[in-house]
Amino acid sequence: MDARDVTRKAREHIVSMGKRHDEGVISISKREDGWTVCIEVLERKGIPDTVDILGLYEISMNFEGELLGMERKNLRKRGDTTDN
Repeated sequence: MDARDVTRKAREHIVSMGKRHDEGVISISKREDGWTVCIEVLERKGIPDTVDILGLYEISMNFEGELLGMERKNLRKRGDTTDN
């Protein structure tokens, strides 16, 4: 699998876990045992958009794209510019 396939598969895993809308891939890295992909996901829609709540998920997959683990690492408001 190349990085494009890995990204597509990670997004499929997010959807299969009940998350409806990913905001984008934040990072992707190849490890000894597979891939790690970080994706931001819309957790809660707000008005205005700057108060949307985004979750950062880390997805671990083997080289065949099978899900090894998924963990939410962070929550933030879309408009928040400070580091946690």
